[in-house]
Amino acid sequence: MNMPDFPRTDVNPAENPVTPEISAESLVLHATDNQVCRITLNRPEALNAITPDQREHLIRLFSEASADPDVRAVVITGTGRGFCAGADLRRAAAAGEPVVGDVARTIRLGAQRLIAAVLDCEKPVIAAVNGTAAGIGVHLAFACDLVLAAESARFIEVFVRRGLVPDGGGAYLLPRLIGPQRAKELLFFGDALTAADAERLGLVNRVVPDGELDKTAREWAARLATGPTRTLALTKQLVNASLDSDRATAFAAEAAAQEINMTTKDAQEGVASFVERRSAEFRGR
Repeated sequence: MNMPDFPRTDVNPAENPVTPEISAESLVLHATDNQVCRITLNRPEALNAITPDQREHLIRLFSEASADPDVRAVVITGTGRGFCAGADLRRAAAAGEPVVGDVARTIRLGAQRLIAAVLDCEKPVIAAVNGTAAGIGVHLAFACDLVLAAESARFIEVFVRRGLVPDGGGAYLLPRLIGPQRAKELLFFGDALTAADAERLGLVNRVVPDGELDKTAREWAARLATGPTRTLALTKQLVNASLDSDRATAFAAEAAAQEINMTTKDAQEGVASFVERRSAEFRGR
């Protein structure tokens, strides 16, 4: 069972069944090239709605990217007209009435684990939002470190339209990105947000023409992949924790991160390059 964030705005899941023969690996494509792991949701006929098997595969991929020294940046995108239309709830509907505790358990072990996998990934993650992002698809994008959006992209907090409470960390992420008042507006009304409006609110780093999304994502990922990887990981950790910390805790974490970072070869290379007046050559170590 996978609850409860599937928007189904213009796709009838009954018309697009996922047969047992179709593996999660074929529905989530991934490849690593030039130290960039590229993850592509590949259910275009369902606007890349996520099944439980796909979700688990995504979690594994983010975990593997964290641990793989040959991966120094991650890009996630989708095929077709949708980035991700949310979670596929067909199995939940077929399961009948849930037992008390099932829903909380499903959310905790499902949607929340996926969002946490992105937030906790030790490599910088870029979302290249190529079309509709709705339900948990919105939160999947906003959990990424950088968000690029095609001009045709839309972001829809669809939960309220179905009488559902947002899941996948939506009520955690949005206030931290745009403040509580704006977050409530999006969550209370569930209106579609254009890419330009998302950029204006600060939810998107940059909007690009549809035909330039992939090119821009590759350029940004290439820059990150040549950067000081452990420095970026520690910086990500500090920023993500900052809004949940008081000043003393944040300052202590900063000092500890600096201590750890200065033991890396990239930090030593950075200092040496400054002294020697040359460009640094970071190795991700």
